[in-house]
Amino acid sequence: MRNSLTEIFKKYIELNKKMLTPEISSDIKIYKKTAKEVKRIEPISLKFQEYIKLEKSSNESKNLLPLESDEEMKDMLKAEIKKFDHSAPVIINELKILLLPTDPNDEKNVIVEIRGAAGGDEANIFAGNLYDFYSKWFNFIGFKSKLMDIQKNEGGGFSLIVFKVSGTKVYSKLKFESGVHRVQRIPKTETQGRVHTSTATVIVMPEVDDNIKINIKPTDLRIDTYRSSGAGGQGVNTTDSAVRLTHLPTGIVSTSQEGRSQIDNKDIAMQQLKAKLYQIELNERNEAKGEFRKLAGSGARSEKIRTYNYPQDRMTDHRIGYSQSLKGIIDGKFDSIINSLTAEEQRMIMEKSNL
Repeated sequence: MRNSLTEIFKKYIELNKKMLTPEISSDIKIYKKTAKEVKRIEPISLKFQEYIKLEKSSNESKNLLPLESDEEMKDMLKAEIKKFDHSAPVIINELKILLLPTDPNDEKNVIVEIRGAAGGDEANIFAGNLYDFYSKWFNFIGFKSKLMDIQKNEGGGFSLIVFKVSGTKVYSKLKFESGVHRVQRIPKTETQGRVHTSTATVIVMPEVDDNIKINIKPTDLRIDTYRSSGAGGQGVNTTDSAVRLTHLPTGIVSTSQEGRSQIDNKDIAMQQLKAKLYQIELNERNEAKGEFRKLAGSGARSEKIRTYNYPQDRMTDHRIGYSQSLKGIIDGKFDSIINSLTAEEQRMIMEKSNL
């Protein structure tokens, strides 16, 4: 591992020097490419530099300690050695994590689809609750969300909510949310105080950018227009501005009524369709390699990843046996569970890589 770290650090120094030369700085394309690579290896390089400095100081202290007669100086040298002995394992573990292979989609924005599933009206109400929880969390961490489609349910809540989330490394945070979310609580319509169990499904899909080619033939699409109910399901639109796209080979349907025009809605629906087709491709790749993600689920109804228990004020993630106060989740405090899931994913990769 040390040899790899040394090579990465040398590359980091060399690239920084190259960026100052006229050959690189005068060519925008090459400069951006070089800057991107510097940014990628910078965290590893700086952490390794921190380790080297501590190690050097500790070795110097070890060499001086037998030669030192002053007790106060001896204590200072011993403290320096102890500092390295305490810090080294922590830094080494951090370096191992930084060296782990990363998901190429981690940097991407995402499209999220929430659907009410089992439980009738209560499931649709819970779908709306999940959207509210996520919206509060996005505000805390600086992510921006934009509705792409929303279908209100007559009995309350929403049968479907589709939205785009943008920010820094969005997929790396939200990828763990795919799967079945189960809620246990007493519905407002329940007269005998019984706890009901309902579910909503969440699918998190990486946004398809210019670097990903998803070919959709015009002959493979059926395009239907219909009357939009208005933004957020409110009001009535007198024109057929809403759009439904059906991908005939797969049967996948994407819709949008949140755009300002039929053209906008067609573009939004196409973004969703491409993301769904790309998600299928990703699932097939992972299954073929035997590496289907255990933590970031596929969104299948059979995957119960989390339970939100209102009577007991407890949220439990079944994948890692983690529980925390449900009130925190309701208030948009997801960081603790996301950090725990990230740590478990890193542990699994390290175990597989024998690091």
